[in-house]
Amino acid sequence: MAKVLITGMGAISPLGADLPTSFAQALAGHCAVGAATPEIAKWLPNVLLAQAAAEPAGLLDGKHAGLDRASQFALVAANEALAAANFGAEAADTRRVGVYVGIGFGGAHTVDGLYDRFQAAVHSDGKRNPVMVHPLSVPRMMANAPAAAISMGYGLRGPSHTYTVACASSSVAIGEAFRAIRDGYLDAAVVVGCEAMLTPGAMLAWNALRVMAKPHATDPARSCRPFSQDRSGFVLGEGGAAIVLESEARASARGQQALAELCGYGSSSDAAHLTAPSSAEQIHAMQQALDDAGLRPQDIQYLNAHGTATDAGDVTETASIRGVFGTAAEQLAVSSTKAMHGHLIGAGGILEFALSVLAMRSGSLPPTATLEQPDPRCDLDYIPLQARHGRDVRAIMSNSFAFGGSNVSLVAKRL
Repeated sequence: MAKVLITGMGAISPLGADLPTSFAQALAGHCAVGAATPEIAKWLPNVLLAQAAAEPAGLLDGKHAGLDRASQFALVAANEALAAANFGAEAADTRRVGVYVGIGFGGAHTVDGLYDRFQAAVHSDGKRNPVMVHPLSVPRMMANAPAAAISMGYGLRGPSHTYTVACASSSVAIGEAFRAIRDGYLDAAVVVGCEAMLTPGAMLAWNALRVMAKPHATDPARSCRPFSQDRSGFVLGEGGAAIVLESEARASARGQQALAELCGYGSSSDAAHLTAPSSAEQIHAMQQALDDAGLRPQDIQYLNAHGTATDAGDVTETASIRGVFGTAAEQLAVSSTKAMHGHLIGAGGILEFALSVLAMRSGSLPPTATLEQPDPRCDLDYIPLQARHGRDVRAIMSNSFAFGGSNVSLVAKRL
């Protein structure tokens, strides 16, 4: 089996227009949560959002202006990751390079735009035809549009796969690409997570679930409070992140230095409830990832928790981590960066994994920036309020637990 290396990473997130800025802002404890846009606020005046720090279209060529916002985020992140990896697929190599994308809800902006056009037409003076829509509407909103854009943009002719597994989407994409390279089916893969659903229609649907955070009384930016006694839910964010995975042989052949080794992937399904988490299956996913990596619980120094700031979710994850790590949980540093960048759904897993890899490389651990009043039931070391620096981190784990009962854990280690 091939050793799988991470040779490049990139992101556009609520914390920054690139990955280094996003990581620096996370270490600073900056919370990128704010008020909703006017078109959303007129329906949901108290809802909060974590908008991207930059407009993706402004970071791309004009030819990409017609893409859905989610695809634009995907391309921005992929461009950064591929540039960081000094990646150039040779003509004989392109069928050995895959594209793996995770997205929760493809084409939300395109879909909302269609309904806006339809409503405007049927309420007009009758002269507008509601069936006249842009001929590329379907290709823009299909879930695999981001993967297609990356594949065509870079001439990558290997498998192009899209995973839609709610909050675990991009973590599944990482894991499946990892297996394809490890088992010899591919030599490299561009893995991307993207999400752009901050639209009136999508936000009304999420609000109906009653899982959205209520505004903090004194500082709305600190409204997402994972593991806190007074937590009230999560804040939806938008953006994209990407990593380049390569076999050790391919990276070595082209003299590319790696950032870390991806070494463990575990997944499971609760098979019980659409929204209520299962500790037993979370434990199974984490244990699978450790076993896959050939590591013991005490070998992990930092864990990026799913940590959505819901009551059941945070308590269950705490119990699950204790169930896997046992006495080693007392020395484990854990945080939820969602407190700062919000919940990016399809892009959440890969963004959090990328931040974790940077934490391992730098020895600086991002905090759970809003953790002022810990819930006694969430009794792990959740790195409250401030980052920690100068830590010796040799291996990390990142968790993604999704509605629908899908659980994914990833493990990476330092080279």
